Amino acid sequence: MRCRVALALLALALAAAPACKRAPQSTTRIYVSNEDGGSISVIDGQTEAVVATIPVGKRPRGMRLSPDGRSLYVALSGSAKGGPGVDESKLPPPDRLADGIGVIDLAARKLVRVLPSGADPEAFDVTADGKTLYVSNEDTGQTSVVDVASGAIRKSIDVGREPEGVAVRPDGRFVYVTSESSNEVDVIDTAHDELTTRIPTQARPRAVVFSRDGKRAYVTTEAGATVHVVDAAAHAVLSDVHVPQKGARPMGIVLSPDETHAYVTNGRGGSISVVNVATGTVERAIEGVAPRPWGIGITRDGRTLYVAGGSSNELVIVDAATGVTRKTVPVGAGPWGVVVSDGP
Repeated sequence: MRCRVALALLALALAAAPACKRAPQSTTRIYVSNEDGGSISVIDGQTEAVVATIPVGKRPRGMRLSPDGRSLYVALSGSAKGGPGVDESKLPPPDRLADGIGVIDLAARKLVRVLPSGADPEAFDVTADGKTLYVSNEDTGQTSVVDVASGAIRKSIDVGREPEGVAVRPDGRFVYVTSESSNEVDVIDTAHDELTTRIPTQARPRAVVFSRDGKRAYVTTEAGATVHVVDAAAHAVLSDVHVPQKGARPMGIVLSPDETHAYVTNGRGGSISVVNVATGTVERAIEGVAPRPWGIGITRDGRTLYVAGGSSNELVIVDAATGVTRKTVPVGAGPWGVVVSDGP
């Protein structure tokens, strides 16, 4: 009798207790900008399959997540596709109405807004408060300062020729812009939105990434086959990491979460160079990744690399530890940028 009463009381207590809420599972999403396809491919990190394709406009290239993770920004350009060796006088006139920074609502998987950007935006970065974008305008040699809330260009800053990579230092005080035809990194002081200094580089600097503490920046130089290690307080090159892989043309770069290694895509060299940050040397190479690896991202645990195969129209999924390609996922035409999002 006592046993039955105890069980009944236990059942009542369990029924009255509030239900335990399960923590939302983290879901990795990989976003790929398809420059020639005018779209963003959305890949589920668990199934490693494309789950959506979002039309966005002409020549989507650089991408960034908003600080709250709800939006994805993407640079759209109405300039004709050129590149080294192309006679630009024979290209069609630019469609300036197509220029802008597209804003994608990630929950709806839909382009909801296009911000002004200046001419031919290629890459950009967003401040930690999400209020301002700094955009490289390749055709005009400028960096546009865009106010996100009002959708207005607050200022246009003259930088070097053909600016490309953009990164805001983690403390928000400076912005680095690589100018590939001027062979320099242009340093913008955000207090006044003014160019404060220029850092000379080897030929055709492309991407730039900061360490989390903001003390170092790493800059890839395509024609220099080098990664510059920059003192981001003094705004000066500390050392060079030579990339020895055959045909290497360093393009994209991402730091491992523990910042012990940098992974560098080598463009037409078809490989990834793995840089040991402590020694400042290339520790190993991951060969045969894709005909033209470009954008690169990494998971929060540092185990998986996602690489845009620019001329093979695929996302290449690579085991970071072994360098083994685990899978290739067909995406849109001309994949350029990669963003990895780890959220609920």
